[in-house]
Formats: sequence, C-alpha cells, structure tokens
Amino acid sequence: MKEVRDRKSAGEQQNHHPHREEAASSSSLSSSLSSVAQGMTIGDGATTSPSESSSPSSLLLCEPGGLERKCPTLPSPSGNVTHVVIGTQGAAVHVQHVGAEYGSFTQHQYSGDVQSLKPTLRERNAAMFDNELMSDVVFVVGPPSACQRIFAHKYVLATGSAVFFAMFHGGLAETKLEIAVPDVDPLAFRTLLRYLYMDDTQMKADVVLSTLYAAKKYMVPFLARACVAFLERSLTAENACVLLSQARLLDEPDLTQRCWEVVDAQAEMALTADGLADVDHATLNTATKKYENNDDAVAQRLRRVLGDAVFLIRFPAMSLDEFANEAAQSGVLTLQETKDVFLHLTATQKPALRFCAVPRRGLQAQVCHRFGSCAYRSNQWRYRGRCDSIQFCVDKRVFVVGFGLYGSSNGAAEYSVRMELKRGGSNGDGCSGASSSSSSSSPPPLLGECVTKLVSDGSSNTFHVHFPHPIQIEADQYYTASCVLDGGELSYFGQEGMSEVQAGCVTFQFQCSVDSTNGTGVQGGQIPEIIFYGPSSSASPPLP
Repeated sequence: MKEVRDRKSAGEQQNHHPHREEAASSSSLSSSLSSVAQGMTIGDGATTSPSESSSPSSLLLCEPGGLERKCPTLPSPSGNVTHVVIGTQGAAVHVQHVGAEYGSFTQHQYSGDVQSLKPTLRERNAAMFDNELMSDVVFVVGPPSACQRIFAHKYVLATGSAVFFAMFHGGLAETKLEIAVPDVDPLAFRTLLRYLYMDDTQMKADVVLSTLYAAKKYMVPFLARACVAFLERSLTAENACVLLSQARLLDEPDLTQRCWEVVDAQAEMALTADGLADVDHATLNTATKKYENNDDAVAQRLRRVLGDAVFLIRFPAMSLDEFANEAAQSGVLTLQETKDVFLHLTATQKPALRFCAVPRRGLQAQVCHRFGSCAYRSNQWRYRGRCDSIQFCVDKRVFVVGFGLYGSSNGAAEYSVRMELKRGGSNGDGCSGASSSSSSSSPPPLLGECVTKLVSDGSSNTFHVHFPHPIQIEADQYYTASCVLDGGELSYFGQEGMSEVQAGCVTFQFQCSVDSTNGTGVQGGQIPEIIFYGPSSSASPPLP
C-alpha cells in the first residue's frame, strides 16, 4: 500500500507542475548540445574530445544530411520528437532539424570562417559577396543568351543604393525571388555589388563604361565618380572619340570636356583612330574630318557616312591653297559644291553656301616663359651638338605643342635642331627638389621628337619649334625637355630663371636635369619657353 501511495503522490506532484517536463526537455537539449561542444558523442554513445580527434572532419555524430537511428533523439518543448543531426566538415558546422514523420526538414550551414576568422566587417561582407548563404534575392544579369545568376542580400543593396531601396522596400516593392537585369554586363554588375559590399572600386578597363552605366542606373554616385576618374586617367587620343560619345550619352559633362580637350589638342590622331567607326552620329556632327585617301570608293562611303554632317566641315574657311590641293581633290564633295567653294574663295560676288564660313575658334596655344630676361656675351653659349635640357612638371593635364628656342646673337644664322620630350628623368647636381621618377637602368620613355632646321634673324625673339603632334602631359609627373642645336654662331641665352611659373591656370615647376651637357639649368640657358594647350578659365566645351 505504501508503494502505491508513493507512486500516487509522485503522480500528483507531476500534475501540479505542468512545465516541469518542458523544462526537463530544454535542460536535456542544452546538456546534449553542451556535450557536443566539450566531447562529441559518436554513434553508439562513445565520446571523444577535439584533442583526441585526428581531424575536424572526424568529429561527426552522423553525416550531415543523413538520418541515422543511432543519432541522439532529443525531446522538443512541444512534445514532438526532433532529430538533431550535428556534424563538422572543415570549419563549417551543420545543424539539421527533422520532423517526426521524417517528411520535411530545414538545414542551416554556418561557416566558422566568416564569424571566427574574419575580424573586420569588410572581410565578413566580402565572404558573403555573391554567396547563396542567407541570400534573399537572385539577379539574372545579361542578355538571355549569356545571362548569369548572381546572389545578393537585400539589406546590403538597399543601404547602398536608393534604387535598390525603392525596389525592395518602396510602395511597389519587388516580391519575386529572381530579378532579370538584361541591360547590364554581368561583370559590371558584380563590380557594382563588390562596391556595395566592400567599398571596392577596383575594376577592369574593358568594363569601366558598363560599370559607369550600372552605377548611374542604380544611383551609386561614388562608384560613378570612381569610374569617371578611371576613364580620365586612361584618356588618350586613340580612345578620345569613343569616350566622348559615351560621356555624352551618359551625361557626364566633366568627362565630355576632358575628351574635347584631347580631340582639340590631338585632332589628327583622334580622328584617324580605329574606334571612330563606333562613334554615334550626333558626336560625329561636332567633329572635324581630315581624309588623305583619294580612292573614289572610299570617298563615296565617307560621304554616305557623313550625311548632312559634311556641311559642318568649314571648307570656305580654308585657304585657297588648302582647299585646292586637299579638299577639292578628296572626292567627298560634288562638282557643284567644289565649284561653289572655289567661287567663294576667289570671286567678288560669292554664291550662297550650305557650308559654314566662320573660322573655328579652336584651342589657343599658351606659352610658359621661365626666364625673366635674356642676354648674350662674347664667346658664350655655343652649341656644337651638345644637349640643353630641363626637367618640369605641371599641376594639371596639358598638351605640349613645342618649345621656344633662342637664336643667333650675331646676325642671321641657321641651326640644325633636334628636340625631344621624355617621361621622367633624374636630378642634376646642385639642384633642389626631388624627381618623382624612380631610378632605373632603362632610359626614360620617349614621348615625342622633332628634327628640323631653325633659321634665326639675329634678334632676341624666341623661335617656336613644334612637335608633329601635341604630347599629352599628366599632372604631378616629371618630364624632361631636351634640345640639341648645331651651328657655328653664338646665341642668346636666358637668365633670372624661375623654379615655379604660373601660366594661365597651370603651374609649372622646373628643376635641373643630368641630361643637360651645355649648361642649361633652372637659373639660365636654353629652352626659355614651353608651348602648350591647357585648361582655360571657361569650362564650357569648344564650339564645333
């Protein structure tokens, strides 16, 4: 009877504490998970500690994804049976919760590499970039024939882009798991996401334009600025027309202005580049054309391509010699057009023309004068094939057209002239300032040269000698200007030299060069002037 009463009393106590079973279940679950952390339970109940295991992959209760009867069965708080399958593979821990009917389950994979081995937010975000783990949106990027699936996380995108915020959290929020983006290059889209996840602005040259398009499409202004800066650094005469066309389409006025500067300064090189065929017609209407191929078929094709843009070429503004020997024989104009232009250039009563007759304003060459005065002395400043050289840098991008040189101080004379412009150089002894170029056994790259004759009239005026093409000079880099004159007469030379000169909007800094073997330096010598195209006070693009 006592045994019956004891069992009854125990049952009553159980009835008076309805939460005890639930607490016991929670305690059992906590204890089981704690035992996993300290000593992993394997198969039939044997235990081992991590230090006894030969490798992390051996610490398995059962294979992740498998349902083994020998796996621990833990009671859930709701009373339903839940199988918890825990295992490690490498640095990842797998936890699987399985329903009592073995019908459905959810599986979560937590990478210990992300939480434990990535100390900074940037590194953790980098690990989640294009990662399916916890991804809640998938972009199908690119045309249907070459699309790619890119995984992303709405929170990251919405905090970095107003467009993504409106797309996921606005009044017309996108609810589909997959979003098609057919008008963006997949690599450019990944570059955009890489910036949103990690502030990474590194990009490849062949996708900068498409990345700029994506940045503007999704309103990510800082990435757009990085793209524009990249394009400005890579701007050359060969790609200026193509970039000009794209800059206009993408509404980038600063980049458009920089492209115009290159086209104006290096028109012949820019307008004969291979990429000119890819320029849109609106941009073509604002550019000058020069063609030297007189083949009739080529001339006819050019006329078809130009269309009405041919009337923007200012044939009436040419000299009679230029028109007669160049344009009139190109085959681009019809006989009537050629006749009308000839009459305009020669006749008193001029015919009406569709061509514009107002000369182009063009770029105005600017001159940097680095000496305060010039002088000549008996028996001083001869040449005889020795090199005069000076090193300089500028604070803004310019295009060097040529140099101003001194001529004979003893009447008319002729000199043979060889001019060179090289990137970099080394300091000469006794000169202050440090060169930005690194010392190297290889010679500095030659950017341009000119070999010609200089006929001096004996005055102290400088004589301008031009390179075949304007040479692009980048800001904050040193360049070496050199000339070799060979002649029997003495010449003028500069004095009261300045190490820093303000020429318009551009600041020039000068220092000595070890290439100078004829005495030219900062304080005096040859190369008194640098002729260049540079930014003016007006920021508007030149008129066509």
